[in-house]
Amino acid sequence: MLDKTGKVIYVGKAKNLKNRVSSYFRGVTDPKTARMVSLIDDIQITITRSEVEALLLEFQLIRELKPRYNILFRDDKSYPYIHVTSADDYPRLTYYRGDAKGKGDFYGPYPNGRAVRESIDLLQKTFQLRQCEDSYFKSRTRPCLQYQIKRCTAPCVGYIDQKHYAQDVRSVQLFLQGKTDQVIEKLLQKMEASSNNQDYEDAARLRDQIIAMREVQKHQIITPGAEQSVDVLGVYVIGRNACVHLINIREGRMLGSRQFFPLTDLNLLNDQASVLESFLLQHYLNLPSGNLLPKEILVSIKLPNVAMLEQALRERASKKIKVTAAVRNDRALWLKMAQTSAAEALRSRLDTDAELQNQFYELAQSLGARESFKRIECFDVSHTQGDSTIASCVVFEHSGPVRKDYRRFKIKTADAGDDYAAMEEALKRHFVKLQQKGGDFPDLLLIDGGKGQLSRAQKVSQELALAGVTILGIAKGRSRKPGKEKLFLAPEAKQINLSADSRALLLLQRVRDEAHRFAITGHRKQRSKRALHSVLEDIPGIGKLRRRELLRHFGGLQEVQCASVEELAAVSGISEVMAAKIYEALHGK
Repeated sequence: MLDKTGKVIYVGKAKNLKNRVSSYFRGVTDPKTARMVSLIDDIQITITRSEVEALLLEFQLIRELKPRYNILFRDDKSYPYIHVTSADDYPRLTYYRGDAKGKGDFYGPYPNGRAVRESIDLLQKTFQLRQCEDSYFKSRTRPCLQYQIKRCTAPCVGYIDQKHYAQDVRSVQLFLQGKTDQVIEKLLQKMEASSNNQDYEDAARLRDQIIAMREVQKHQIITPGAEQSVDVLGVYVIGRNACVHLINIREGRMLGSRQFFPLTDLNLLNDQASVLESFLLQHYLNLPSGNLLPKEILVSIKLPNVAMLEQALRERASKKIKVTAAVRNDRALWLKMAQTSAAEALRSRLDTDAELQNQFYELAQSLGARESFKRIECFDVSHTQGDSTIASCVVFEHSGPVRKDYRRFKIKTADAGDDYAAMEEALKRHFVKLQQKGGDFPDLLLIDGGKGQLSRAQKVSQELALAGVTILGIAKGRSRKPGKEKLFLAPEAKQINLSADSRALLLLQRVRDEAHRFAITGHRKQRSKRALHSVLEDIPGIGKLRRRELLRHFGGLQEVQCASVEELAAVSGISEVMAAKIYEALHGK
């Protein structure tokens, strides 16, 4: 279904297209569906050879076009894995995000990065595998700090031989495969052997490893001895809102869980089954194929098109994945846990959204607006004594922060340390781009600053004829304490007084603090990049090898700057012409 501009607003499939399309035009009572129908200007039809092909085409179009009236889940981030470079002589244990392809063994996917880092931290403490990059590993001549704090056995300098290191690698692999009992049994045998040989220090180290493994086993093993790889999905719907809770279980170990919320409101035609079907397609068809996918997916309700879904997953994943609803015993408890978690997560989200909407409404009332604000944009400027100036723009709506619309601006024309000019440049660049590309404009423009920054924002608003945008400045008071902020409302810079505990002020503080965080993070990245940048990198013809030879020959950049043309030309790979260019670039003559 397309609107007047030719933009796709809805994608659907059906065995009987006539009945499906007619249902949208007969007795529609849901406001959201009625609104969608009023926007339809054209309907395009594609006939496929099978239902599975139609299902896959629907998924492909929804992922590419992102129609506003389809159920869309924010699932664009790749999933994290634990990567063991088993092909190396001394494999490394590392965090990995992206397609699980390439050399080595991948374990996961994990629901979030925290679960991966916690597992790696435990394994590093217990088995002390290296995590360093290969270039760092090959260049070491003495152990690094990781060896000193007993997080690495220093294979880079030969403190452990390849045979014993391989045993530790194998223990890590067994642990990640859920075979913790085998790991503990081998450690027990080694501990007894070390004790019999009166190597009590090694026996104590092995004892600590066993204790750590058993502690993990208490929290991560679902069913002792089970080697199941399943995902558990619970879904809960309240009105036009839904939540899907995913629990990842691999080889009998619970890796963690994660909630997913649709990006668009649901209409009355959508129920738990349609939400789950949409999630199954959008989530699992985006994951890499192979053994990393579960063998079975447990769902909290029976799906009408389960056979078609299984066939679609099998075609895209290159393996058989079973979708099961009727389960018993432990598996039924997992489903109940997922269902309860989905319900609690959705209720908590709705409570938070309701509070945020009340804050938006109260803020609009405090500023004399006729209607509640729908979109707030806040700008802030960050620098260190004028160096690496960065301006930030953050966006808040009734659903909370809209991070996909966050922007950073590297200030180019304003003088160093001129916050007013920097604010003006960022605002002008932002709103000119919005006008050119037709983006969403804010109802409230919040400026982190006093009357000076507010006047520059008002100047930009007048030059670009920004209609319907309320401009407010928020400045820290003399004490710089929360609740003591001064608010100035354009165009007269009228001061607005809000109590320290008002919902409106709390919302403004939250948005302002987020803009400040986003700006200072960008500034620190820019400053670090400049600190690591060498002036030799800006000289044409000076690549990595020549820079290395120059620094190796003279001992440092300061000595290179003090060298004459003749001394520069004495470096291997540097001709007299190149030496003259280097001298001119470093001395400006």
